[in-house]
Amino acid sequence: MADRHHPHDHDHAEHAEIVTHEPSPEHVLLERALRELLIAKGVFPADAVRQQIDLTDSRSEAMGARLVARAWVDADFKRLLLEDAKAAATSLGVDVSNTPELVVLENTPELHHLVVCTLCSCYPKAILGIPPAWYKSREYRARAVKDPRGVLREFGTPLGSDVELRVVDSTADMRYLVLPLRPPGSEGSSESDLARLVTRDSMIGVSHPKPVVD
Repeated sequence: MADRHHPHDHDHAEHAEIVTHEPSPEHVLLERALRELLIAKGVFPADAVRQQIDLTDSRSEAMGARLVARAWVDADFKRLLLEDAKAAATSLGVDVSNTPELVVLENTPELHHLVVCTLCSCYPKAILGIPPAWYKSREYRARAVKDPRGVLREFGTPLGSDVELRVVDSTADMRYLVLPLRPPGSEGSSESDLARLVTRDSMIGVSHPKPVVD
């Protein structure tokens, strides 16, 4: 499915900071007013909205961390995760039935993946929860394609010139998740301990997992 990854590897000298602000009060009020109007017009019931909010709130990066940790310790599961991510997630009891196509991309010492949605904020919410504000920002969406190495440096993740960088562009019908490199020194760690090393940002590709603390 490499033709759908839309790889980019440019190295421009842009240095604008990635925006990390929360939505403005105006946007919050507009969203609330629109939601209440649609409920009043009978487009969808209030109960359905509450159920969807509760479902979304129940999702978190811990679900994705479980997938990564299992892949680090189980070669057969890793193979399934890379071949059929939704089947692998389902096998661990993670409900991805309403998720668009999901592709997991493995980082290696020679290859690093960075996920972005250049058009809006498409994101694997079923396994990572709500996307961070910076992921939805115009600055990140533009610069992740134009200056990906610069973006990674700002996140504290500089890459050597010998590491290939692929930027993958999420769409309405395609979501991506990064399988990050297992941290050095974690060979004796349990699966649950490994899961605690996996961060949301490492599954987007802007950072590495947490290091093992002696």
